Amino acid sequence: MSSLLANADAAASFGTIALWVLGAYLLLLLWLGWLGYRRGTDSEEDYYLAGRGQGWMLSSLTIMATFFSSAAMLGAPGMVYKEGVVFALFALNVPLSGAMIYVLGNRIRELGRTHGHVTPADLICSHYGSPVALRCLVALIGFLYAVPYVVIQIQAGGIISSQLFGGEHAFEIGACLLSLVTMLYIMIGGMRSVAWTDALQGTLLMGGMLLAGAAAVAALGGPSAFFAKVAELPRTSLTVPGTTGSFTPEKLFTLCIFGALGSMIQPAQWMRFYAAKSAKALRRSAVIFALGLTACFLFGVMLVGLGGQVLYPVAKPGADGAFDYQVQVDGQAVTVSEADLPGRLAKGGKPLPHPDVGAGPRDFDQIMVVVLKRHLPELLGPAGLLLATLVIIAIMAAAMSTADSNLHALSAVQHPASARLVTAHAEPPARHSARGTAGFVD
Repeated sequence: MSSLLANADAAASFGTIALWVLGAYLLLLLWLGWLGYRRGTDSEEDYYLAGRGQGWMLSSLTIMATFFSSAAMLGAPGMVYKEGVVFALFALNVPLSGAMIYVLGNRIRELGRTHGHVTPADLICSHYGSPVALRCLVALIGFLYAVPYVVIQIQAGGIISSQLFGGEHAFEIGACLLSLVTMLYIMIGGMRSVAWTDALQGTLLMGGMLLAGAAAVAALGGPSAFFAKVAELPRTSLTVPGTTGSFTPEKLFTLCIFGALGSMIQPAQWMRFYAAKSAKALRRSAVIFALGLTACFLFGVMLVGLGGQVLYPVAKPGADGAFDYQVQVDGQAVTVSEADLPGRLAKGGKPLPHPDVGAGPRDFDQIMVVVLKRHLPELLGPAGLLLATLVIIAIMAAAMSTADSNLHALSAVQHPASARLVTAHAEPPARHSARGTAGFVD
């Protein structure tokens, strides 16, 4: 009984701290948006590209924050928790993306500065000499890419809100609040505000990933104990192609190559290449991006996922020494032996996480939040409660940093498809017009 009361008190304390921290965080974002507005000028180039004057540090952080969406803090640890060490190969995506920035990004920056390009469509249409049809196609592709991506990030914000506060309407309130704050600072300050808020969010994101990894290691007794216990995990968790058998090396390498290319030529990243003030700044950003985010993946995501398998096992040892899994079959949870697992999965079965993590096959993504909420307070007391809150806010930061970048880019993608097609000699709109476009898109 006392344990239940202690858990209830901890949950209440966590919700109260989270409310104050989240409120302060959102107010800080709005303040950064206002500062961006005060520093800006009334021009299209300033609104969309911050005057092409971003240094290497700001470029690094805004590219990182745009690249790592909420999937970095929810989906990736969940995949490691579900599949095992095989997902470490996906970390190759990050240095490949850094190479894309170094080679392609700098060339895009040079062409943009030389010819005054503001949007991806400007460069593409200038190169191919198609002012109308191709511009409409680029705008359509950008719209089809950005809208679902932004909606997913807003949804992630709602999920984090429900985890933080609970309640019947926590998801809806969180998603709406995230959308409103993001829309406001994009409309107020454009690229400069987005980049400054991305710098804050990127710092929170990287710190949160590393702190969560440290919490998982500490919860298992330190590095030696951690790796000793990981070595006792099921064979499928420690070998290729993973627990479900779906991540072959060929599939992962294909995802890494095309994922790296696609993520670096999306409209939001393309405009960050334009915004860098020099080739040196962008190339330095590429190196920092590759080293920093690879470290976050290996020492954050991987440690949380593997530590989660030890703390909240997805498989339990049977009487014969083999492991048994819980699999959802026709809506019911059934116990399946390690030998029978491939056959069950081939017939449509879906593996289930530990009950303390979630009840459904989609709840593997909750492992990061569960590790933080349960183990940081245990390790550090009240300070751990505050740190856990900050890291969970970092997950929301990951969603917001990707959503704001894509919403800002989406307003630019839609701009040439509407205003510039009216006449080849139309004057570029001032900043207040661009803000209106961003608000309309959002």
